[in-house]
Amino acid sequence: MNRPSGHLPAAVRPTGQILAISDEQLEELPFAPGPLQEVLRAFVKAIRAHQMYLPNNPVYLKTVEAARASFVPVWEQADSVSLTFTETEVKWFGVAVMVEPTKSADSLPWTFFKDGIREISIKPGFEQEELSKMLDILQRARNAAPEQDDLLTMLWEADFTNLRYRYVDVGTEAVAPLEGEAGGGGGSEATDAPTTGQVRAVAQSPADSARPAVVNMQDFDATAYFLDERELDYLRREIEREYAGDLRRNVMSVLLDIWEAQPSSRDEVADLIESLLPLLLASGELTTVAYLLAETTVAVMRGESVSDEQRQRLSRIPEHLSAPEPLGQLLQALDETADQAPAVELAALFSELRPGALGTALEWIPKLRNPSVKAMVESAAERLAAAHSGELVKLILSNNAVVSSEAIRRSTTLKLAGAVPALSRVLGEGTPAVRLAVVNALTAIGSVSALQALERAVDDADREVRLAAVKTMLAKKHRGAFARLEHKVKDGKAARALDLTERTTVFEAYGAMCGEAGVPFLDGILNGKSLFGKREDTELRVCAALALGRVGGTKSKQSLQRSADEKDVVVRNAVFRALKGSSNT
Repeated sequence: MNRPSGHLPAAVRPTGQILAISDEQLEELPFAPGPLQEVLRAFVKAIRAHQMYLPNNPVYLKTVEAARASFVPVWEQADSVSLTFTETEVKWFGVAVMVEPTKSADSLPWTFFKDGIREISIKPGFEQEELSKMLDILQRARNAAPEQDDLLTMLWEADFTNLRYRYVDVGTEAVAPLEGEAGGGGGSEATDAPTTGQVRAVAQSPADSARPAVVNMQDFDATAYFLDERELDYLRREIEREYAGDLRRNVMSVLLDIWEAQPSSRDEVADLIESLLPLLLASGELTTVAYLLAETTVAVMRGESVSDEQRQRLSRIPEHLSAPEPLGQLLQALDETADQAPAVELAALFSELRPGALGTALEWIPKLRNPSVKAMVESAAERLAAAHSGELVKLILSNNAVVSSEAIRRSTTLKLAGAVPALSRVLGEGTPAVRLAVVNALTAIGSVSALQALERAVDDADREVRLAAVKTMLAKKHRGAFARLEHKVKDGKAARALDLTERTTVFEAYGAMCGEAGVPFLDGILNGKSLFGKREDTELRVCAALALGRVGGTKSKQSLQRSADEKDVVVRNAVFRALKGSSNT
């Protein structure tokens, strides 16, 4: 067979390192090593997939099919392939085509070499009929206890047709004939089964048999397979990596993969996840819980042939955490031990809360003492409120005063126009504190419907609520409240019942809306005298002066100027302020 001329690409080891092949070595090969190296890479991937996935998993099936397909280019070049094994290399015609520097259970050459297998010969048909059997054997060999069968014994029991192997007695390194081809397959005849004792037998000298039964570490140091410092470092790193991995998350991923791929197991998987959720919360695995909640949503969308019942059941799992009782317990625990919970984990967990958690979150916000937890719960509440305004509107009408107040505050922040009907209802039923919060919310919303709902608050029984409502009417110049304001101004008894601050605000709001038609009435209070020459009291005249300043225009200025030289200092100062404000207007 003619070999291709020129330089061949360097072989890439599965470990990611580059192994250069010299020109002299290339001359010894019957064809380019690329296809054979691809076979080895695909075979290693198939071994790993066999370890990680169930036999019916789509990922595993795809990997095995890729391994089978990789043999096709090789069989186009040769009728069979023979590979030899050293501790760290797989060789073909004496040239290393695969290298694994570390002698571990994950190393393909070491797996064969340590159990005495020195050479295998593969013929066409192996990949179709016996590849899965070989993957299973390698998995069993890697996990086998010392007292169980080794790889050599397993290969003999498998009775391969298209694979032959050469083994050695580990103690004597005596090479046995090529074995493993059963009768009917052509070639050599089948041999008796090599027992584990035969393979592991070590020739003993008379001195060895007389040695006392005492373990000497120097004996181990002298053996061919004792680990050096570099190998020990590798083992330490791998152990640390294994312990650092998130086993719980891996378990969750496997369960959800099974749920997607195996419809018959979905109810059982859902049972397991539902039982694991409270355990994860109790152990403080917040990141894993957040991951689980997010992935259940993805699994529902990605699964095939999912019934409505199965879809609803898995979708309800995130709702369990958002229910009042478990979420309340979680928030209480976090508030008491929040310093032990990383902020990133808390943020990830709260980001997965469902709309049903909004009420519980609002109820707990005033109770929380830990600033970091409180900030995250508030952030989660704002996110849920913005995304689910309908749920927020329902909570405004909650019988729980704390929840209702917090919902009103969120509607204020969001300026939620859809909350106006609920806010209007609470304005007539809530406590003074709640009604004041409603006034602030309606003021922030500022729509026509919000101001209309706010009109009746001008006559509220609570002074703070009335004052806040009148200030809004003044700022917005909402004429819908004019009749109520006019009654308060012109009813002397009602006006005198107000304190100075509220009375001044009412008069200013009236002046901002009445226009010049209201000047005669206000002028009468500021400049008018009774039948006996007595003027109105100072506070009422001050209110009238400030109201005239809000009216503006020529007539109001003329009225104010008539009192510019007023002897009453308080009234004179109010007139000066009103004139200044009127000129600025």
